[in-house]
Amino acid sequence: MKRNSEKDTASDEESRDQTASRTTKPSRSEDGKMEITPASKDGGPDICADILARRVWERLATRDEKSDKECGPTISSGVMSEVQAEVVEPERDTPSVSPSSLMDTCDPSISSLCTSSSSICPPTNFSLSSSSSSASVLSLTPPLPPSVELSAVLTDTRMTLDVYQGGAAALPLLWRSIPDQLRGLQYLRLGSEDKPGLDGALDVLPHLTGLRSLAIRGHCLCDSQGEHLPGLLTTLPTCLSSLSHLVHLDLSFNQLSCLPSCLLSLPALSSLLLCYNHLSALPPDISQLSSLTSLSLLGNKLASLPPSLGHLKALQTLDVSHNLLQQLPDEIGSLEELVKLELSHNRLKQLPESMGSLLSLRELVIYSNDLRMIPQCLNKLPMLKIDVRDNPLGRPPTPPPLPPTPDPAETKIPELHLGFTQHSFCVSSAGCHVFIPGGAELVFPPGCLVTTTRLEWAERRPQRKWVWLEEHDILLSRPLELRPHGITFLKPVEVCVPYHRARKREVVVRRFDGQSWSTLPTDLRRGSESHSSHPRGRPARLACCSVSHFSWFMAVSRPVKDSCSVTPAGALLVSSADPGVKLHFPPDSTVQTRTVTLQVLEVSVSEVQSLCGDPQARVGPLLCLSQTPSVHFLQPVKVQIPLPSGVTGHTVDMSCLHLLHGDPTAQTWTDITSQVSLYVTHLYAIFYITHFSWYWLWYTTRTCVSGVVRKVYQRLKQFKVQFLVLQRKTDPSQVLLQCLPANRIECRVESLSEQYDGPQPSDLCVLLEGEQFFAGFERGLDISTDRPDCVEGRLCFVFYSNLKNLKEVYVCPAQGQKGPVRGQVSFYRGEIPSELPEEVARKRKGLDSQWLATLPLKLPALNSDNSFIMEELQHPPLNLGDPESGYLTEANLLSISLQISQDWRVIGINLGLSYQELDRIQYKYRDNLGALVLDMLFHWARAQSNAGPGAVSRLVAAMIESGRRDIADEIEDIVNIGRRKYSESLRRVGLEAESSSLSEAQQ
Repeated sequence: MKRNSEKDTASDEESRDQTASRTTKPSRSEDGKMEITPASKDGGPDICADILARRVWERLATRDEKSDKECGPTISSGVMSEVQAEVVEPERDTPSVSPSSLMDTCDPSISSLCTSSSSICPPTNFSLSSSSSSASVLSLTPPLPPSVELSAVLTDTRMTLDVYQGGAAALPLLWRSIPDQLRGLQYLRLGSEDKPGLDGALDVLPHLTGLRSLAIRGHCLCDSQGEHLPGLLTTLPTCLSSLSHLVHLDLSFNQLSCLPSCLLSLPALSSLLLCYNHLSALPPDISQLSSLTSLSLLGNKLASLPPSLGHLKALQTLDVSHNLLQQLPDEIGSLEELVKLELSHNRLKQLPESMGSLLSLRELVIYSNDLRMIPQCLNKLPMLKIDVRDNPLGRPPTPPPLPPTPDPAETKIPELHLGFTQHSFCVSSAGCHVFIPGGAELVFPPGCLVTTTRLEWAERRPQRKWVWLEEHDILLSRPLELRPHGITFLKPVEVCVPYHRARKREVVVRRFDGQSWSTLPTDLRRGSESHSSHPRGRPARLACCSVSHFSWFMAVSRPVKDSCSVTPAGALLVSSADPGVKLHFPPDSTVQTRTVTLQVLEVSVSEVQSLCGDPQARVGPLLCLSQTPSVHFLQPVKVQIPLPSGVTGHTVDMSCLHLLHGDPTAQTWTDITSQVSLYVTHLYAIFYITHFSWYWLWYTTRTCVSGVVRKVYQRLKQFKVQFLVLQRKTDPSQVLLQCLPANRIECRVESLSEQYDGPQPSDLCVLLEGEQFFAGFERGLDISTDRPDCVEGRLCFVFYSNLKNLKEVYVCPAQGQKGPVRGQVSFYRGEIPSELPEEVARKRKGLDSQWLATLPLKLPALNSDNSFIMEELQHPPLNLGDPESGYLTEANLLSISLQISQDWRVIGINLGLSYQELDRIQYKYRDNLGALVLDMLFHWARAQSNAGPGAVSRLVAAMIESGRRDIADEIEDIVNIGRRKYSESLRRVGLEAESSSLSEAQQ
């Protein structure tokens, strides 16, 4: 095909040279009309261009009666002889052609075939012109697109009619005008967006017996919204089998539902493109296309391939991607000349062993399928390149069984909604769907019990004896205990545990049978709409598993775990979390079958840079590899991991690239770059190992890499937390203690502000998942009652980042304390986790190193009734100002505060209060806007006692600056009234003194 196209291109260039050499010579006839005489290079007449122009306009003009009236003058259509030029003259009774109608029905390159230099008939919309440097042309007046040379549309062997919508309609018109010239066509392109025009073109195609390449495609054009126009081709006429020279056929982006039968009669057809149609099956006699070398069926609805496909012995390229294939026929191994096979985005579960016979195969694309293993027969093809992304390679041959789904035909089992105080319920042989407070659900299928049985449930506090976490695990729920433990069900019971959201991690259910923990196959779903534990009625997230007996259950999130069985024949394990991570196990790497596990932990590059202080540091994903049994491999295992972000094989400095080996037991990291075979490609780093552990790829300029990595890893495991100590407003002795990650503390305080009051949250501290800490009441405070979780006067907690970590207790003054108590609550670390390295544990010894934070706690005094004396909001007497400028009393400030709303903070800033003072006031009165505004004004007023005169004028200026001119005017009115009263009082005093002096003088 490539050689043929080169020959055709040469012939096209030669044809264009000959066309360019022909010119059209204008002359005047005796009656004054202009004649156009085409002249060829050898002096003989050439009428092809004139016939083309005349016939196209004549046929197209009759298609749009409406446009005739808009166009005005017409072009006459006369009869031209072979030796005499045609005379163009206007005739009234001949319909005219509008530019718009021509635009809608014809290729733009036909609508204006070449450029004119002078107009023959100026008043008309169309003009036939001549040029000394171009062939005979037809041009359209604006606003149509610029004219295109005839050679760009029609040559001796090539025609392109898919440039504008409706271009196919020009083919029958041209066939009626220049059939001899069209019979020589070898290459033809048509658009299939216009159904009437397409039908007319299909009637002409059987006559073009010289065609070697034919394209009838959709999606060539776009509508006004930029959307591709669909192709409307649904079938082909049987008479197209006359195209015996056709080599290339493209029918993509159409609506073919089956393969047209006429295609099977094309003996020379070697390339067939049927992409994005509606094909659901191929005919068995497709084997008749014996010359076919390339077949593309991309984007159809094929569920299977016929065995006869194996008879296409010449086939070199086969593309059946983006279909519905679940298996391939064994006959596909008979395609001996096949070089490239595209199978991506199907539903293939396995590949036939016969593919090992495809000795010419060089490229196999099978990504995005359901393949769990690659057949060993492909190892016999050393030159083969395989793309296996997005396949569950290495997983068990069949996925774990999902919980049984209820049959809609069966009788719906009864529902039972329990309350918080209902910790027992009965289940009969009819089954039951139990909804437990907090979101948990239990589904007992009919027949799981023979007799009615009483069962119990309890939600335990996440203490260490109920919780088991592996490295990098996060607890998502409180342990759910179901009793009695020894009961056995005849049918599996579905246990659904509610959990908090976990991003980019795998959620599983763990079960404790009283001696050991185990991970169960887990199905994730939303809870019932009628049983919502979330605000706004949103159902809870549930982690569900099927069990045959009761015990303890909890939901845990972990890095996605991929596993496979490695046999002596070798295996390939690809991470489902990051397809760029692959483990290649060569043959004879093990004698006995072993199970290997891969976990990929993504690490934030920006967080690593801030922790290690190196802005140029880059890290790849952390690999956690394990195996059972834990013995070394006999052959090195090839490990492929992505290069750190921002590093490529072309820019990498190998001296800065470090491979770290981690020991999960000792929590140490060792630089093993010099001990392994490490090399890089453009995007990946590849190294070989014989034993499994943790591996981490770093790119840094630091020299002591091991120490840096050890510190960074420990910090990445820690959570930044804050502590809350709040008192219930109606009962100050009821104290709420809570520890939360710092990113959740603000919304938590806001939700508690209506019922609780207390100091600001503590400063940032760090804790590990599952780390123990204590809260101690100090300086005159004590816990009212004995509690099992209180150790030596300290309340015991265990921190879990996705749980509430909350306790409420009652406190009282310590023995001997009278009156109000200003105490405090201090938080201390508990026992040191056993898995911490020695150097970290050493830093946590001693009381000072165990201290985390301290928050104040005030307990009011008790009255004679043994109840607390609650303090009321009181403000001292206030006279703000001076006699000459006027006073503002506390009553005046109270009246002003009633007019201030959410703009109080802006007013406070303009009054000169600091942000810290405003935050304190806001936190103290966060549920009472009136008290908040009044305290802000009095706080400012008390500070003005030593600020000298002018306090009132400063208040007025602050109100004006804050946009509250109305309050400023009211303050001025109050002050003016005060000044007037002061002046009147002075005047009265002065008049009395004057009258008394006059009476004394008269005496």
